[in-house]
Parts: sequence; C-alpha cells; structure tokens
Amino acid sequence: MVAADLRRISILDKKTTYQYSLKDHNETVQISYNRRTIETDMNWLEWYNTLSKPEWTPAPATISLIWQILYPIILISFGYVFVQAGRGRLPRKIVIPFVVNLIANLSFTPLLFGLRNLPLATLDILIVWSTILWMCLAVWRHSRWVAMAQVPYFIWVSIASVLQISIFWSNWKV
Repeated sequence: MVAADLRRISILDKKTTYQYSLKDHNETVQISYNRRTIETDMNWLEWYNTLSKPEWTPAPATISLIWQILYPIILISFGYVFVQAGRGRLPRKIVIPFVVNLIANLSFTPLLFGLRNLPLATLDILIVWSTILWMCLAVWRHSRWVAMAQVPYFIWVSIASVLQISIFWSNWKV
C-alpha cells in the first residue's frame, strides 16, 4: 500500500516549498520542490557531501578535532569574563560581544545542517568572526590573556569563514 501526502510549507525566506511524501512498507521518500530545485530527504552529511566545496576543505573529522581543542579555550575564557562581570570586576557591557558570539556560534550548525540555509549560515559565521574582534577589543584593557586566548579561535573562524563563503558562492542558485 502506498500513501501519498502533498504539503505546502512556508520557509523563512517567504518562498513556498511543496513537499511530497510517499510511504510504502515503512519507508518514506520525501521530495521538496523550491523554485527550480528538487532535493531528496537525506541526512546532513549526505547533503554536505553533495555541495561543491574547495579542494582544501578539511575533512569533517579534522573540523571536529579543531572544535574539540577550541571549545575548552572558549569555555574557560568566556566563563572568566561572565564570572568577573557578574562580580563587578569587569564592566558588564564587556559581556555583550561574548553573548552575541556565543549565540551566533551555537546557531551555525542548526542553520547550516538543520535548515541547510547557506546564505544564513554565511551571515552567521561572519557575525561570529566580527564578534571575536569585538570581544578582543572590549576585553583587552581589562584582561589581555582573555583577548589573547581568542587568537586560535579567530584564526580558525577566519579559515572557516573563507570556506563557508566559498561553499556559499559555489552552490549559489539563482
């Protein structure tokens, strides 16, 4: 027995996507149509592997390793800023770029791999990049070690930003 389901879905960019689902013997095939593209439902890695990427794109395992190194640095330095600002030892306004950065950083993965929205993910990573600079400038006078601890983060996000922009432009569909 085959059951068919056609649904209209409104997406963030106010375009309309029609999603057609076929269910047969416990298997579901979903096809979404938006403008002139047809995409089949696939997991994030399959989708990411279909994208056109520069030859120098790091392997997912390498990207994961880099974040495993960076997240403890981010945790310690951000935690220090939040605690010191909470105790009144740092001006509270210094926390703003750290909060914006944290939100943007945590938003990147759902934007890119969840929504599969290359333009929004590209904008997001540029926000991450710019807030790292803002954080360093804001905290430099008060805690130079925190600013210096952001250097590896800044270097990686610079590379990741160039990569994301390259992926965005290579896969841009008019």
